[in-house]
Parts: sequence; C-alpha cells; structure tokens
Amino acid sequence: MNGSDKLPVIFIPHGGGPWHIIPDAMGDPVGYGNLRGYLKELGNSYRSRIRSILMVSAHWEETFPTIHFGESPNLYYDYYGFPEYTYHLSWPAPGNPNLALRVEQLLNNKGFNTRREMIRGYDHGTFVPMMVAFPEAQLPVVQLSLVRGLDPSTHIAVGQALEPLRSEGVLIIGSGMSYHNMQGFMSGSPEVESTSKKFDNWLAAAVEVKNPEQRIQTLVKWAEAPGAFESHPRSEHLVPLFVVAGAAGSDAGKRSYNGKLMSATISGFTFG
Repeated sequence: MNGSDKLPVIFIPHGGGPWHIIPDAMGDPVGYGNLRGYLKELGNSYRSRIRSILMVSAHWEETFPTIHFGESPNLYYDYYGFPEYTYHLSWPAPGNPNLALRVEQLLNNKGFNTRREMIRGYDHGTFVPMMVAFPEAQLPVVQLSLVRGLDPSTHIAVGQALEPLRSEGVLIIGSGMSYHNMQGFMSGSPEVESTSKKFDNWLAAAVEVKNPEQRIQTLVKWAEAPGAFESHPRSEHLVPLFVVAGAAGSDAGKRSYNGKLMSATISGFTFG
C-alpha cells in the first residue's frame, strides 16, 4: 500500500462474553442485534482492503507490551459461567509472525521493551467480535497486550509507534467498551443510562477534537470526565482506545457506532 491507501484505526465495543452465540443475546437482543450489524458492516468494509489485523484487546495485560507470535492460535475462553457449548467454538484465523516481528521492531525502535508470547491464543475480546465481522477466519491476526498499570500516555505512545502499519495493509483495532461497569450493567438502575450517556458524549467530543495534540491531552485526562469512574471503575476496557488514538496520528476521529447495551450507552470510534 502507498500513503494514499492509509487505513483508518478503529475502536470497537466487543460486548459481554460469547454474546454472539447466546440465543437471547445476553437478555438484550435489540442492543446486541445493533452491535452485530455494526461489526458485520466493519467486516464488509475492510476484508478486501486489508492484509492483516492487529488487535489490542482489553482482556490481555502484561508488564511489557507483549506480542503473540503464534502461527495458528487457539481460542482462549476467558469467560466464566456460560453454557458448555460456548467453550467449544472454533475460529481458526491464522497468526502472522512476520507482522508480529514488525510490531516488535516498531515498538523497540521507540524505546519499548517488549516480550513474545506463543501459546495464549485469541481471547474473547478478539475472537468474539471478529467471528461476527470476519466469520471466514482467513485474514491473519496478531494480538498485542496492554501494559499493566494502564497508563494512558504509555498506550498512546504505543499507538504512535505503530502508526506506520496503517500504510502496510494492517487494520489496527482496539477492542474494549466505552462503558464497562459490570455492577451497573446488572443493576437495571436508571442512573446507568444517564451516567453512561454523559461519559460517552464526553468521550465522543474528545475523539472529535481536531488538533491531535489537544485531543491526546484531553483523552489522557479521561478520569476528570463526568461519569468517568462510574463508567470505568477500572480502565482496561477504555485503554485500547488510547492505543488507537495514538496510531491515528493527525487524522480526525469520529463516533462510528452509537447504541445501547443493557441500558448503557456504548460507542465505537474511527480515526482516518
């Protein structure tokens, strides 16, 4: 690809557990139906345009940025309390050791110490949304971990190091949730709708800041946003967005998906 073919970077909400094969869609068939439609459209939009996917999932944290180098990753069923059949899924998308090496080199060149991983497999933050978007499982996927401590600036710097991949046929996806408070999801409280909407609107406004330096400064201070800690008691589901925002460089961002899930407002964002 040349510079004119530079791919966007995307933050997606991945939903809860193996929602995509639960008959009642976790009790919210409308909300999950809308999310399914968004993810299918993502696949339709990009499958013919990309060579590989780099996935940053909320469900993998390590001391250093860690890259999966496996050639044929299994699935890592990192959810609990679901029906037995949800632990026998198959999504045999190949790995891409060459891309993993390129990710390693880009991060090392920017001063990051990195680690390699061979056996963990795709966690549900990767395989669940990708089974919906790319059910054919033909595009190779490399998964990159978050860094423990979940520092926003660190993850923005990780994304900045990876921006060149966008001109190399690699679709960078951050998989998390714009709202992730499990007690809130389960409570049925009307406050969840109000709080999640306030935070989600703040997040969308931050993503849409035109000046890239100002946008980063705003996102780094996410904890000062209205409803921040009510929406994210712990920030691992928000941090993939920081990687994506870093990889966006000077490209503008927009809210590319907006819906409700179990009464909470959730969004997806696209840069470029």
